[in-house]
Amino acid sequence: MSPVTPTGPGPAAGTIPSRLRDWFRAHPLAFDTTLAAGALVCMIAGSFTDPHGSPEGPTFGDRSPGPWSVLIMVLGAAALVLRRRRPFAVLAFAVTISLVELVNDNRPAPIAMAAVVALFTVAARTDRPTTWRVGLATMAVLTAAAMAFGPTPWYAQENLGVFAWTGMAAAAGDAVRSRRAFVDAIRERAERAERTREEEAGRRVAEERLRIARDLHDVVAHHIALVNVQAGVAAHVMDKRPDQAKEALAHVREASRSALGELRATVGLLRQSGDPEAPTEPAPGLAVLDGLLDSFRKAGLPIALARADEGLSLPATVDLAAYRIVQEALTNVRKHAGPDVKAEVSIVRVGRTVEITVLDDGTAATDPPRSADQPPVGGHGLLGMRERVGALGGTLTAAPRYGGGFRVQAILPVTSRTGEDLA
Repeated sequence: MSPVTPTGPGPAAGTIPSRLRDWFRAHPLAFDTTLAAGALVCMIAGSFTDPHGSPEGPTFGDRSPGPWSVLIMVLGAAALVLRRRRPFAVLAFAVTISLVELVNDNRPAPIAMAAVVALFTVAARTDRPTTWRVGLATMAVLTAAAMAFGPTPWYAQENLGVFAWTGMAAAAGDAVRSRRAFVDAIRERAERAERTREEEAGRRVAEERLRIARDLHDVVAHHIALVNVQAGVAAHVMDKRPDQAKEALAHVREASRSALGELRATVGLLRQSGDPEAPTEPAPGLAVLDGLLDSFRKAGLPIALARADEGLSLPATVDLAAYRIVQEALTNVRKHAGPDVKAEVSIVRVGRTVEITVLDDGTAATDPPRSADQPPVGGHGLLGMRERVGALGGTLTAAPRYGGGFRVQAILPVTSRTGEDLA
């Protein structure tokens, strides 16, 4: 899965500012070192400036910082290199040396700049309540110290400037933190949506493979069972009743032709869309149920059919499932119910459901008893029927009948709870 990168305003990719930004993101220590150097240059330049140097306004060069002030500024700027690793410690150190400079120097250097940068870092890397508490404490301490120990009156604009700069640092840091959280949330939602799309695609592929596997099983099991029965009949009567053997072999050829046709239609679903060889005939349904029952009758299985669904138009998925359930249930009867067995098939519309029931009166002499949870050894017929019915939201009951035989009943929904046909 490719990473999701949020877009937004910024330098164009490939430009020098963009490359410089990416390099600083990859090397945060280098960025902090550059920031510390820039803060040191600003503090030293500010220490040469006298806000009240002349009646006309500030002057530059009329005063110069002492060795102690230079050392304090260097220490404050050097501490900013560690602002990401130890933000609270750097803030406490910057506030402390700012207080020392304000108390000991009649003309203090602008060392509070280090505290402003440190406060911004704390606000950007912590939560909002902590930002409020730490920001108010820093503003109160530095402003009170400037008013009490500064060279200007307590109401001077320089003292209010300390309050304003620390407040703006806390607000800017909190805004940066909020924006980062917003961008991270967008990125996380985008990545989750992409994962969900991939999982949904994988689920659909798995469901389609399972559906095709069920169709292949139903087609092969049904027709091969018929071919096996008819081939056995042909081999048994070949010498004494050649006409009956020919009839059995004709049934074998018809069953094999039908099997090839259904296999071709099922496997054709795997072709690319627009392939001229892809199947165009509709999937089998209850409309061709008589043909399915005739194939079993020709194989020697008497079947009685009772239908009470005249005029009922089923959705395609329900129609195919009903057909396959009857096909698989009768195939199991033919294979496992023993000789001289009879079967009954009923299809009834009941409210918003259609009930398909297949009964037989035989018992296998060599196979173990069949149950709903344990189909005949090596078979997947009942499991496939359960999967088909479960996919449509229906129920399947398969169990031995009292007095002998077996019963398979499927109840399939025809309409949804809102009354709309199931698609």
